[in-house]
Amino acid sequence: MGQDATPPLPEGIFSLLDTDLYKLTMQCAILKYFPDVYVTYGFTNRTPHMKLRRGAYKWLLEQMAKLANVRVTAEERAWLKKKCPYLNDTYLTFLETFQLRPDEQIDIKFTPTPQDTGSDEDEGVVEYIIKGLWVDTILYEIPLLALTSQAYFMFSDTDWDHSHQEEKAFRKGCELLENGCVFSEFGSRRRRDYHTHDLVMKGLCRAAEEGKKHGWKGVLTGTSNVHFAMKYDVGAVGTVAHEWYMTIAAITEDYENANELALRYWLGCFGEGVLGIALTDTFGTPAFLDAFRKPIREAPVQSDASANPPVTTDIHVDHSASTQTYAQVYTGVRQDSGDPTYFVKMVRDFYDREGITDKKTVVFSDSLNIEHCLEYKAIAEEANFNPTFGVGTFFTNDFKNKSNGEKSKPLNIVIKIATANGRPAVKLSDNMGKNTGDSAKVQEVKQKLGYTEQSWVEGDEANRWAGRP
Repeated sequence: MGQDATPPLPEGIFSLLDTDLYKLTMQCAILKYFPDVYVTYGFTNRTPHMKLRRGAYKWLLEQMAKLANVRVTAEERAWLKKKCPYLNDTYLTFLETFQLRPDEQIDIKFTPTPQDTGSDEDEGVVEYIIKGLWVDTILYEIPLLALTSQAYFMFSDTDWDHSHQEEKAFRKGCELLENGCVFSEFGSRRRRDYHTHDLVMKGLCRAAEEGKKHGWKGVLTGTSNVHFAMKYDVGAVGTVAHEWYMTIAAITEDYENANELALRYWLGCFGEGVLGIALTDTFGTPAFLDAFRKPIREAPVQSDASANPPVTTDIHVDHSASTQTYAQVYTGVRQDSGDPTYFVKMVRDFYDREGITDKKTVVFSDSLNIEHCLEYKAIAEEANFNPTFGVGTFFTNDFKNKSNGEKSKPLNIVIKIATANGRPAVKLSDNMGKNTGDSAKVQEVKQKLGYTEQSWVEGDEANRWAGRP
């Protein structure tokens, strides 16, 4: 490669901003409060019968290595400063020189099953672990999941093509908009490939223009993907992920107060009225609501040497109301597991008990399609909430087999925090199919929090998106 040649980028990941917004917001907060926390992430295939081939694994290795060449450009930094003003200058300066180091931060292996013939056609189990400082490794999750999905559909399931993807997204967008849904595109992690994602965004933006012409009440608020938000000049949407709560709980070993501490750190970094959708289900929504009702100014700060507490003056709340609670300050909550009908009733009862009368938002983001969006919209509006929807895999991995017209099933893959400063990190969720982490620690935390196991008839993680597209 010549001295002036541009280092090769991965196939399908062309920007460091090709990730979900909440990875950047969390990285910003981590840089402020937790720059020395060491973590590991683990990969899980919740559809284990859908195996990658050795050829896919080899391709994935090549793309992982090239992630080291992806940088934030000056144009991207300027866009972030203008469109995401909550990302402070210290963080944007940090991003200017940030790079991933996959050769030292990723351990990956391929185990052929049931037999090893040495062929690229051999199927097997791919495992990888990400390791390093939290602030340095948090941006791996989305591109690695996207590349893993792309690898599977390049080598293992090839009975599909991109035909009609833009038009399909356009029709879906029109139906949601015509029915008054406020929604955004959340499909980065499990997209079939970059080109699919691009076609989907084109279709959705066309639908938004169509909606304006017809005066439809629905709104396309944007996309969780920062790169595509910039490319299509739409909003970048998102707040926080489970790993924020999981990691803070792990490093403090204080599961009883972890939700509260995570909420307080978030306010400390971004202030009131900014990125104000709280995620409820990391350790079960009932435990979260116990923290959500507490007064902010009186909240105890638990920490150890690796996690200095936020400075009180960093938390911008209305100090004239000394009993102001997290539930009052946050603009709403996100539902990401379990039975949405039960969730809406539980949260409605909570706000009513707390005497909170201003209209709050509920963001639904769990395995949505049009039917679910319309159902949950009606339920939420009846309970006096503003419902919004983060629609993901239904947009970016909705295909049919060319040979028989049957649905081409997406991979259900996740990357989750496994350890933080050597301690196991766990997630309990509102549906036991989504529980993750060390099994002994999961049981310990369940006992500490009085967690009740929940099962939801539609929560089969191995068969998500297998039915109606």
